[in-house]
Amino acid sequence: MSAVWRASRAAVRRRRLQTFVIGLVVLCSTTTVLLALGLLDAATSPFDKAYAAQRGPHTVATFDTAKASPEQLARTARQLGVEAAAGPFGQSVLDVPPGWLWTPGGSLTVVGRADPGGPVDRIELLEGHWATAPGEIVVGWPSEGSPGPQLLGTTLEVPGSAPLTVVGFAAAMSKSAGAWVSPEQMATMRPSAAQMLYRFTHSSTDTQLASALAGATAGLPEGALISAQTHLALRQAFSALADAYLPFMTLFGVLGLLVSALIVGNVVSGAVVSGYRHIGVLKALGFTPNQVVAVYLTMTAVPAVGGAALGTLLGSALVEPVLKVAFSGIETGRAAVGDVGMWVPAVCLLGMPALVLLTTLIPAVRAHRLPAARAISAGGAPRTGRGLRVQRVLGGSRLPRAVSMGLGQPFARPGRTLLTMAAIVLGVTTVTLATGLTSTMLAFGEAGRGGDGARIHVEAGGPPNGRPAPVLGDGPTEERLRSLPGATGVRARGLAQVNLIGQSRPVFANFYRGEDAAAAGRIARGREARAAGEITAGPAFLNQRGLKVGDRITLALNGRQVATTVVGELVEGDAQALDATWQTFLQLSPEAGAAEYEVRLAAGADVRAYVEAAEAIDPNLRVAVLDGRNAGTITVVAFSSVFTVLLSIVAALGVFNTVLLGVRERRRDLGMLKSIGMTPRQVVAMTLTSVAGVGAVGGLLGVPLGLIAHRLVVDNVGVVTFPESMKAVWDAPLVTGLLLAGVVIAVLGALVPARSAARMTIASALHTE
Repeated sequence: MSAVWRASRAAVRRRRLQTFVIGLVVLCSTTTVLLALGLLDAATSPFDKAYAAQRGPHTVATFDTAKASPEQLARTARQLGVEAAAGPFGQSVLDVPPGWLWTPGGSLTVVGRADPGGPVDRIELLEGHWATAPGEIVVGWPSEGSPGPQLLGTTLEVPGSAPLTVVGFAAAMSKSAGAWVSPEQMATMRPSAAQMLYRFTHSSTDTQLASALAGATAGLPEGALISAQTHLALRQAFSALADAYLPFMTLFGVLGLLVSALIVGNVVSGAVVSGYRHIGVLKALGFTPNQVVAVYLTMTAVPAVGGAALGTLLGSALVEPVLKVAFSGIETGRAAVGDVGMWVPAVCLLGMPALVLLTTLIPAVRAHRLPAARAISAGGAPRTGRGLRVQRVLGGSRLPRAVSMGLGQPFARPGRTLLTMAAIVLGVTTVTLATGLTSTMLAFGEAGRGGDGARIHVEAGGPPNGRPAPVLGDGPTEERLRSLPGATGVRARGLAQVNLIGQSRPVFANFYRGEDAAAAGRIARGREARAAGEITAGPAFLNQRGLKVGDRITLALNGRQVATTVVGELVEGDAQALDATWQTFLQLSPEAGAAEYEVRLAAGADVRAYVEAAEAIDPNLRVAVLDGRNAGTITVVAFSSVFTVLLSIVAALGVFNTVLLGVRERRRDLGMLKSIGMTPRQVVAMTLTSVAGVGAVGGLLGVPLGLIAHRLVVDNVGVVTFPESMKAVWDAPLVTGLLLAGVVIAVLGALVPARSAARMTIASALHTE
């Protein structure tokens, strides 16, 4: 083994370029695969671990107490298939004024529980103590961290009852309630609903959960079950943004693996062919066939291990900021994000070198079988007889001689040519996919702009932000903003936290008034909301609640209810928010006013002058210029651009290696051709033509694959529904340019070896013989 190691180390030093190519290919592929696996792992593991630690309920069920007694509900906990249960807990809904605990106001679902523990849904107390006496309430805090003890003691007025004092803040991943009081306090609130928390034996799918809940509630009167919320919907909310990035990250990871395997196989196969004499010398010195194979495996393993180690370090450094972007804005409690299992870097660190060695083993077997005498006597040129018929046909054509000879060269090494073509196909597929994603995301980013002019955000004062309201009032303020020079449209926005009848979790509702030039561009299905009782929402909101365009839901706020219809699905939207009309807002809250305004300026309007004029209207207005960039667009474009550059470089390196091996094998032929008058330009033309044809075929095969991959990715992004106008980004000039991408990759990879062949002198070429 000492001799094997010395021979391998000498081969690594002698073949620096080959070592660099393998190391770079493995580094890029390892980084890509680690990011994809890390995103996949983080999309589920943190939620599952934290939810299991809190004994989170698989289903939160709400029942009508007028139809089912507490005794009947308690018996459901003993039904077959119920692993554990808690309840029944009384449930009521309170109206919260704007600005209370920094919230926009609305409805608050309150549950009566004696303690935060129990067999199901263990609530984590962040500040203060649990509500055990009448007049006390513990409020759920949705985001990570706690609000601090300074807000303890805040009171909430309850109609017909004594005020409730906040004695604690808590977090529950189950989102089973927004606040908790003692059972005695809940009894004074005369609840009309009761809550049961279930953990079922089988709970991995929606079908299993529905079947288990049906079995548990089989003995209850018809209509007793009001609503049910499952943990699968919460998991989907947790990983919704990660799922948006997961399809193309996974696809780029697969492409990286395939390109890595092809290029490494190509490089090692070429190393075996070009190293026939080296193999023969090793065998003549007494190396056994197995030792020769070990030399080539070790020679490949050294850069593979180095590339995998660097790729793992680079991927581990990138995965945390990537996950912060992917999981931003989650609303499922204090579950940790950014925690990637140790198996991810371990798989990359060990798996990538193993893949390289497996790829190396196939050409290394050729070195095992090669006799020493034949290896030592082998020339540099390819064996005669390969591709001669094709070369004769091309030689008889009217093509320039250098071009016809170049087109015939790939047929001399068909195996190597196929590997190179496969790498180019994957490179073109990557370029096509990235081009389509970039075009789609740029169209997505422009959808909400409604013109080329700047957008101005004007925030009014009021209880939610603790500042005085505008002196002029809502209507006059909007009119003044509209009358300022440069304004082309003003849209007012009201915000409230409303309840959906039949569901325990409140949602945020955005109520809009005024013109919106970009409204139609944000609709993926259906149409924008125009009249009272019409709402729109994003795909995440609709999917988590099992809604679609045309369905009806009832909104509740301040004791009032409005039946609404989903008339449109937005391209994207918050999983906890919906959009509605101002008429709907007035039905729920007749005294409602706008919390902010969005002003659209004409193209070329003086932005600074408008901001100064808007600030002069009222000192209680806060005016800012909106950033027109879309974070999702920037992220996808950046990721796809980086991966495209990496994989295109790797594919070009594969071509580079193929051409370089071909030039070395044909040194004698090049010397003979130069001796009979072939010019350096003709040598360059012949060398570039030898790969340009392969690149053209690779483009013809890679572009359709890229189109298919683009459609698969944009159709499977869970938090965004792209309309057909954003998917149809292909036109004839763009597709034609992509068809030439294979030629560009091939020519760029072959340019340096071609110029090296052109500078080769006749004496140096023939000296090797």
